[in-house]
Amino acid sequence: MISFDNTEIAFSGKSSKDLNRAYWLFKIVANPSIVKFGKWVTPIALNAHLPIKGLIKKTIFQQFCGGESIKESLQKSNELAKFNIKTILDYSIEGKTSEEDFNKTVDEIIATIHEAKDNINIPFAVFKITGICRFEILEKSNKSETELSEDVKAEYEKLVNRIDQICKAAFDSSVPLFIDAEETWIQDGIDRIIRQMSLKYNSKRAIVYNTIQMYRHDRLAFLKNEIKHSNENNYVLGMKIVRGAYMEKERERAEKLGYPSPIQPNKEASDRDYNSALELSLNNIENVSICAGTHNEDSSAFLAELLLKHNISKNDPRVYFAQLLGMSDHISFNLAHHGYLVAKYVPYGPIREVMPYLLRRADENTSVSGQTTRELSLIIKEKERRKK
Repeated sequence: MISFDNTEIAFSGKSSKDLNRAYWLFKIVANPSIVKFGKWVTPIALNAHLPIKGLIKKTIFQQFCGGESIKESLQKSNELAKFNIKTILDYSIEGKTSEEDFNKTVDEIIATIHEAKDNINIPFAVFKITGICRFEILEKSNKSETELSEDVKAEYEKLVNRIDQICKAAFDSSVPLFIDAEETWIQDGIDRIIRQMSLKYNSKRAIVYNTIQMYRHDRLAFLKNEIKHSNENNYVLGMKIVRGAYMEKERERAEKLGYPSPIQPNKEASDRDYNSALELSLNNIENVSICAGTHNEDSSAFLAELLLKHNISKNDPRVYFAQLLGMSDHISFNLAHHGYLVAKYVPYGPIREVMPYLLRRADENTSVSGQTTRELSLIIKEKERRKK
């Protein structure tokens, strides 16, 4: 069984200076009050043009982002490649609302696909549908796109065309494409579009990947249904399996509006369904390709065991592990060291534009039970090892 305790391997890509920066960052993130204050003061300081951009770039941005552009991020990609870790370029711009911005984002996503086409260190591309469409349109079209006003229908059709443009670029470049999950109240419509794209582009291999969030109690049944549909319609199912990122927001909305929460009753149920999704996928590996996007040691070890159990090679491209840049290096680097296929999400974009992503990442680290504590304990262990 693979172990994630070897900190020499885990932090082999970090200098002592990098390690110290990570230590202080996670110490700060471990304090909810500081994170809350940072979320409030940072946008104000940036809007007031206070000279904090350099500080941000040397600290939280350097820890969690590859650079401000594709070109800058390639340096980080090359560094990771030395340790057999691949890169997923993630243009992490949020909160845009204009047609011009949406079209620019589409162009940037396609640029990441074109970079991946000829770069062996970049096996996937990725995007969020909320980055190329107004949230309101996704809400209105969630249950059905047939009863929409003409204006909304026109925007919805533009969205589908944008997604098709991105998926076609991925298909033409033979670059698998992850489409990230969103909130439950817009996800049904997104699932319909992704199924449409999968039917169109996944006839030979998984190009288009949906994402399922296993903190939802209905996603295991959803996965079973998608596997059945892909078998009946002769296409390969691509699925990124994650635990999820909107849990508190989901619970609050369900309580406020008086409908049953879509969230699992507890962490144990989420963990159980996550591992069941991995097992179900590998039981259907002839027609399913997956990426396990997880910072959970037990699930990572479980998937490694499943590969052995099913006699699937560690470097079978139908099974990838993925973690975020700057987090869970003990999982990424140890898996890669033992020959498994591993990729890091490498967010990038102009600092001001990426701040919403970075602040959300700090918030998630604070709220995820044990995540920051585990990161800190491993960093401390490696700092002590290097003193000897």
